Amino acid sequence: MPEYGVGGFTASGAARPGSAAAEDDGSRAVIDVHHHFCAPAWREWGEAQGLVDPRALPPWAHWDAESALALMDRAGIATAVLKPMLPARYKTSAQLREAITVTLRAAVEAVQAHPGRFAFHTPLFLDDLEASSWALRLGLDELGAAGVNITANYGGVYLGDPVYDGIFAELDERAAVVDTHPHNLPATPAAGPAPGGGRRPGAGGAAEPGTGSGAPEGGGPRTPAGGGRPGAGGPPGVTVPGVPNFLCDFLLDTTRAAANMIRTRTLDRFPNLSVILPHGGGFLPHIATRLEAFAGSFHPPVDPAAVRDHLHRFYYDTAGPMSPAGTLLATVDPARILFGSDWPACPADMVADIAVPALAADPALTPALRRAVNRENALRLMPQLAPV
Repeated sequence: MPEYGVGGFTASGAARPGSAAAEDDGSRAVIDVHHHFCAPAWREWGEAQGLVDPRALPPWAHWDAESALALMDRAGIATAVLKPMLPARYKTSAQLREAITVTLRAAVEAVQAHPGRFAFHTPLFLDDLEASSWALRLGLDELGAAGVNITANYGGVYLGDPVYDGIFAELDERAAVVDTHPHNLPATPAAGPAPGGGRRPGAGGAAEPGTGSGAPEGGGPRTPAGGGRPGAGGPPGVTVPGVPNFLCDFLLDTTRAAANMIRTRTLDRFPNLSVILPHGGGFLPHIATRLEAFAGSFHPPVDPAAVRDHLHRFYYDTAGPMSPAGTLLATVDPARILFGSDWPACPADMVADIAVPALAADPALTPALRRAVNRENALRLMPQLAPV
């Protein structure tokens, strides 16, 4: 295993003999849990299927191993967990499954070609529950995925909704890591359950940078008002002209999903799940006191203790770049904060020159806490990432 960056640490996090490093903060052997992956093989497949024009895809959809490894070496990242993106509108459930298969095959090849540098999640599309059940079995049971990646809402139906209980039960049986990611705020509220139990063909993709599995705007276990065409990058909700959705709305989308999971006691009903909230949990840590104070306003009412309990049981990544960590540390369990780069949605220069130095200089983080965030917490959560 090679060394990363210019520091005196190997990929295992151990100090090199004779190194001038006084204390290992894990910054030269980081585990990145928020690394977007739009596979070249998927782009070729999507073009052949007439689903996408690769030249029209945004920069974050042009992943390649050489650029990924260059950023990782520059930022001190030993291992990146790939979050698949499949940004297209799929015509059928069968086509969606083929897209997932192409993506997972590419992820496995990246892992095999670069031992120790990559792991991957399997993407689930909860607007197609049968395909999601199939995908989690393929990814977790057969291919060795580290977890699954899902989107905060599907057609306005947020995580925590009972319509997803079947999938969450399958994940709970496997003690799965459930990595979430925001999308555009829904344009319309969710209505009743879709015909046939809500198994609409899902689709990937997002119109904005940073979407994890590429979950769709339209279509879902509940039919959105006005239709619900399966697909991605659909019209967002009310927006502010000149303010990209990913700047503010993505954070609210994560906060909504977390609040709904608190309301429905998701982590109590599925206690073996480990749910990761990206971008420092959105606005959640900043409104924690408000949520506790108004816990009785949920329907049904929630005990304030349940709010505090869920806040301490979620995991949070630092992708963003993240704001100073003081509020997060005062609100959540420090053992559940994980490093996330958000590359390539977050450009390489922003990761290496802004996000990483800001984390290193954060006065709220001691070297021991930085070591935990950079590496140790992720290893406890996903021990298969440890070097062999």
